[in-house]
Amino acid sequence: MADRPGDHWDRKVANGLAFLRRRLAGDYEVDEFGFDPELTDAVFHPLLRLLYRDWFRTEVSGVEHVPVDGPALVVGNHSGTVALDALILSAALHDKHPAHRYLRLLGADLVFRMPVVSELARKTGGTVACNPDAERLLGGGDLVGVFPEGFKGIGKLYADRYKLQRFGRGGFVSAALRTGTPIVPVAIVGGEEIYPMLADIKPLARLLKLPYFPVTPTFPWLGPLGMVPLPSKWLIEFCPPIPTAHLTDSADDPLVVFNLADQVRETIQQTLHTLLERRPDPFGP
Repeated sequence: MADRPGDHWDRKVANGLAFLRRRLAGDYEVDEFGFDPELTDAVFHPLLRLLYRDWFRTEVSGVEHVPVDGPALVVGNHSGTVALDALILSAALHDKHPAHRYLRLLGADLVFRMPVVSELARKTGGTVACNPDAERLLGGGDLVGVFPEGFKGIGKLYADRYKLQRFGRGGFVSAALRTGTPIVPVAIVGGEEIYPMLADIKPLARLLKLPYFPVTPTFPWLGPLGMVPLPSKWLIEFCPPIPTAHLTDSADDPLVVFNLADQVRETIQQTLHTLLERRPDPFGP
């Protein structure tokens, strides 16, 4: 029998009440890192879905390069003044992947020193960007997401958009090598335009103990309204995986680590150029 007009909303209300009951009773599970899949699916991903699908009109390609099961290290470019690209990547990958896999993001120490933000990061599957945590996750068969540019990537000026910054010492490569995990480069176009950073007020950043203090076309001039991201068009492309299983004995070889990190960086940079040619208008349809 067909549902009556009110049945759909009745189910939504019933499911919502059941969710609240479980949360209040503590009847839910988190893993050793604090990841809460139920809360992520019920609250965080629906909010991010509105952003990546409706506001940023995101197109995702190459998802077939992300393994259906087993570990992989997803390495992306970082940008945008505020690290929305990591969250958008996580939600878009979960929705578009045939196995709806979760991406366990590695974040900077600063993220996990901030009240509320730290708890939210843990609940959505994040952990500190360090090799021991990365290796534990990869050893458990998880997808792990890392942005080696760090604050150098998200805090660069708009004039330097889509120019990859230095990848540091290649710690992410060592973690992949030690676990024999394939590396999946991913290029993200669109993040640079959401908060175009025109200047960095360094004295104010030092005073507030921040890596940078951005000046954008809307912030700080419009106050809280300046935090609304501009509706840029996003393209995300996952590249073919780079195998590492044959290099597990070279995890401590600086030359191997550097060459592999450089290969990942060059793959992302070239893919960014290709995507930018496909998207001539940053705010187009």
